[in-house]
This record gives sequence, C-alpha cells and structure tokens, in this order.
Amino acid sequence: MDLIAQIEAEQIASLGKTIPDFKAGDTIRVGYKVTEGTRTRVQNYEGVCISRKNGKGIAGSFTVRKISFGEGVERVFPLYSTNIESIEVVRRGRVRRAKLYYLRSRRGKSARIAEDSTYKAPKGANA
Repeated sequence: MDLIAQIEAEQIASLGKTIPDFKAGDTIRVGYKVTEGTRTRVQNYEGVCISRKNGKGIAGSFTVRKISFGEGVERVFPLYSTNIESIEVVRRGRVRRAKLYYLRSRRGKSARIAEDSTYKAPKGANA
C-alpha cells in the first residue's frame, strides 16, 4: 500500500463511520444535519443515487436525485461529511451504467428503475 492510500485509510478509520455498499440506481435515504439558528436536526433526503465519484476514498461523493413537488432536485453529498448522520439503502436498482444522468430528461414511468431482487452483498461488506 502506498503512502497516500495508507494516510487515507487512517483518516477514514479515525472518522469511525460505516458507509453501506450502494451504487448508482439504488434508492437511498440520507440523514443530513440541518442547522437552523442554534438548533440542529436531522433531515432525511430520499432519492435515487445517480452517480458516485472518487470511489470509496476520503474524497468520495455521491449525487442523489428526487422529485419534489413535480420538480427534479439533485444534491451532491461528500461521502465522509460530518453533516451526514446516516446513509440507508431503501431499495437496490438494476442498472447497466455507472452514471444515470439520462434520468434528468425522463419523466414518469420512463424514469423508473427496476429493482434488483438478486442482490448479494460483496464479501467483506458490513452492510
């Protein structure tokens, strides 16, 4: 293991977060800390993960898209952000590509993603 990967692994271990195994096409619920004045609360943001960037590293991020009041809303979350309380996989999607940007131009039934009923967690995953 090279020096950069070793330092990155130490940083991830010091955060003590467990990130579930998810990919593009999965419907996920992100518990995000929202600060309003002096109070802090957790707000859930549920939608389809349309992309993952920079893999499982410390600089990783993922984009979640949902339809809110008939309007498509996308949000990019850093994977190891201190503002993320939890990440929960609601359902697994069966897709054939890594980036689902084509969903931006789809509406209604054509924007649906088939559920993957044959999903098996990879070896060593703690999800």
